[in-house]
Amino acid sequence: MLNIVLVEPEIPNNTGNIGRLCVGTESRLHLVHPFGFVINDKNLKRSGLDYWVHLDVSEYENIEEWIQQIPDQSRVFLMSSHAEKSYLETDFQDGDWLVFGKESVGLSEEVLDRFENHLTIPMSKLIRSFNIANSVAFVVGEAKRQIGLK
Repeated sequence: MLNIVLVEPEIPNNTGNIGRLCVGTESRLHLVHPFGFVINDKNLKRSGLDYWVHLDVSEYENIEEWIQQIPDQSRVFLMSSHAEKSYLETDFQDGDWLVFGKESVGLSEEVLDRFENHLTIPMSKLIRSFNIANSVAFVVGEAKRQIGLK
Protein backbone atom coordinates (compact mmCIF):
# COMPACT_ATOMS: atom_id res chain seq x y z
CA MET A 1 0.00 0.00 0.00
CA LEU A 2 1.36 3.41 -0.94
CA ASN A 3 1.43 6.27 1.53
CA ILE A 4 0.40 9.63 0.07
CA VAL A 5 1.39 12.62 2.20
CA LEU A 6 -0.01 16.13 1.79
CA VAL A 7 1.96 18.69 3.78
CA GLU A 8 -0.19 21.70 4.71
CA PRO A 9 -2.82 21.31 1.98
CA GLU A 10 -4.65 24.54 1.18
CA ILE A 11 -7.47 23.72 -1.20
CA PRO A 12 -10.23 21.37 -0.05
CA ASN A 13 -11.25 20.27 -3.54
CA ASN A 14 -7.72 19.05 -4.25
CA THR A 15 -7.56 17.12 -0.99
CA GLY A 16 -10.99 15.61 -1.67
CA ASN A 17 -9.92 14.50 -5.14
CA ILE A 18 -6.70 13.01 -3.78
CA GLY A 19 -8.69 11.21 -1.06
CA ARG A 20 -10.90 9.68 -3.75
CA LEU A 21 -7.78 8.63 -5.70
CA CYS A 22 -6.39 6.99 -2.54
CA VAL A 23 -9.59 4.98 -2.04
CA GLY A 24 -9.52 3.89 -5.68
CA THR A 25 -5.85 2.86 -5.57
CA GLU A 26 -5.97 1.39 -2.05
CA SER A 27 -3.44 3.94 -0.82
CA ARG A 28 -3.24 5.62 2.59
CA LEU A 29 -3.58 9.39 2.89
CA HIS A 30 -1.52 11.28 5.47
CA LEU A 31 -2.38 14.94 6.11
CA VAL A 32 0.05 17.24 7.91
CA HIS A 33 -1.36 20.37 9.61
CA PRO A 34 -1.97 23.23 9.30
CA PHE A 35 -4.66 23.04 6.62
CA GLY A 36 -6.13 25.89 4.60
CA PHE A 37 -9.63 24.52 5.32
CA VAL A 38 -11.66 22.64 7.90
CA ILE A 39 -11.52 18.85 7.38
CA ASN A 40 -15.32 18.59 7.33
CA ASP A 41 -15.59 21.37 4.76
CA LYS A 42 -18.42 20.71 2.29
CA ASN A 43 -16.06 21.18 -0.67
CA LEU A 44 -13.77 18.48 0.67
CA LYS A 45 -16.69 16.10 1.03
CA ARG A 46 -18.05 17.09 -2.39
CA SER A 47 -14.73 16.36 -4.11
CA GLY A 48 -14.32 13.09 -2.25
CA LEU A 49 -17.99 12.31 -2.80
CA ASP A 50 -19.23 9.48 -0.64
CA TYR A 51 -15.85 7.74 -0.83
CA TRP A 52 -14.39 9.71 2.10
CA VAL A 53 -15.86 7.22 4.60
CA HIS A 54 -13.73 4.47 2.98
CA LEU A 55 -10.51 6.49 3.10
CA ASP A 56 -7.60 5.28 5.24
CA VAL A 57 -6.51 8.71 6.47
CA SER A 58 -4.26 9.96 9.28
CA GLU A 59 -3.70 13.51 10.45
CA TYR A 60 -0.59 14.90 12.10
CA GLU A 61 -0.21 18.16 13.99
CA ASN A 62 3.18 18.87 12.39
CA ILE A 63 6.07 17.45 10.37
CA GLU A 64 7.80 16.00 13.42
CA GLU A 65 4.76 13.94 14.41
CA TRP A 66 4.45 12.60 10.87
CA ILE A 67 8.16 11.73 10.56
CA GLN A 68 7.92 9.59 13.71
CA GLN A 69 5.52 7.28 11.82
CA ILE A 70 7.99 6.45 9.03
CA PRO A 71 9.74 3.10 9.51
CA ASP A 72 12.31 3.60 6.69
CA GLN A 73 13.13 7.17 5.69
CA SER A 74 15.01 5.95 2.61
CA ARG A 75 11.59 5.12 1.09
CA VAL A 76 10.28 8.70 1.36
CA PHE A 77 10.04 10.56 -1.97
CA LEU A 78 9.45 14.32 -1.97
CA MET A 79 7.98 15.92 -5.07
CA SER A 80 9.55 19.22 -6.09
CA SER A 81 9.57 21.16 -9.34
CA HIS A 82 13.21 21.99 -8.49
CA ALA A 83 14.39 18.37 -8.32
CA GLU A 84 16.57 16.98 -11.09
CA LYS A 85 15.51 13.33 -11.00
CA SER A 86 12.18 12.40 -12.57
CA TYR A 87 9.65 10.19 -10.85
CA LEU A 88 9.82 8.12 -14.06
CA GLU A 89 13.45 7.20 -13.21
CA THR A 90 12.57 5.84 -9.77
CA ASP A 91 11.95 2.26 -8.66
CA PHE A 92 8.94 2.37 -6.38
CA GLN A 93 8.04 -0.28 -3.81
CA ASP A 94 4.94 -1.19 -1.88
CA GLY A 95 4.85 0.94 1.27
CA ASP A 96 6.66 3.95 -0.20
CA TRP A 97 5.85 7.47 1.01
CA LEU A 98 5.04 9.99 -1.73
CA VAL A 99 5.11 13.53 -0.34
CA PHE A 100 3.52 16.64 -1.87
CA GLY A 101 3.63 20.21 -0.59
CA LYS A 102 1.06 22.94 -0.33
CA GLU A 103 -0.45 24.21 -3.54
CA SER A 104 0.92 27.76 -3.35
CA VAL A 105 4.62 27.09 -2.66
CA GLY A 106 5.28 23.34 -2.54
CA LEU A 107 7.44 21.83 0.19
CA SER A 108 9.48 24.07 2.47
CA GLU A 109 13.29 23.95 2.51
CA GLU A 110 13.00 22.61 6.07
CA VAL A 111 11.07 19.55 4.84
CA LEU A 112 13.19 19.10 1.71
CA ASP A 113 16.37 19.12 3.82
CA ARG A 114 15.07 16.23 5.96
CA PHE A 115 15.04 13.64 3.14
CA GLU A 116 17.36 12.65 0.30
CA ASN A 117 14.92 11.55 -2.40
CA HIS A 118 13.59 14.53 -4.35
CA LEU A 119 11.66 13.88 -7.56
CA THR A 120 10.14 16.04 -10.26
CA ILE A 121 7.41 15.55 -12.83
CA PRO A 122 8.66 16.46 -16.30
CA MET A 123 6.65 19.30 -17.82
CA SER A 124 6.72 22.01 -20.43
CA LYS A 125 8.64 25.19 -19.62
CA LEU A 126 5.38 27.04 -20.28
CA ILE A 127 3.99 26.15 -16.84
CA ARG A 128 5.35 26.40 -13.30
CA SER A 129 3.66 23.28 -11.97
CA PHE A 130 0.78 20.86 -12.37
CA ASN A 131 -2.31 20.89 -10.17
CA ILE A 132 -1.50 18.85 -7.06
CA ALA A 133 -4.32 16.36 -7.62
CA ASN A 134 -2.97 15.70 -11.12
CA SER A 135 0.57 15.42 -9.78
CA VAL A 136 -0.47 12.83 -7.20
CA ALA A 137 -2.32 10.88 -9.92
CA PHE A 138 0.76 10.83 -12.17
CA VAL A 139 3.08 9.53 -9.48
CA VAL A 140 0.64 7.09 -7.88
CA GLY A 141 -0.21 5.69 -11.32
CA GLU A 142 3.44 5.02 -12.11
CA ALA A 143 4.17 3.58 -8.67
CA LYS A 144 1.14 1.27 -8.84
CA ARG A 145 2.14 0.19 -12.37
CA GLN A 146 5.62 -0.75 -11.13
CA ILE A 147 4.39 -2.50 -8.02
CA GLY A 148 1.90 -4.48 -10.10
CA LEU A 149 4.72 -5.68 -12.36
CA LYS A 150 6.84 -6.99 -9.49
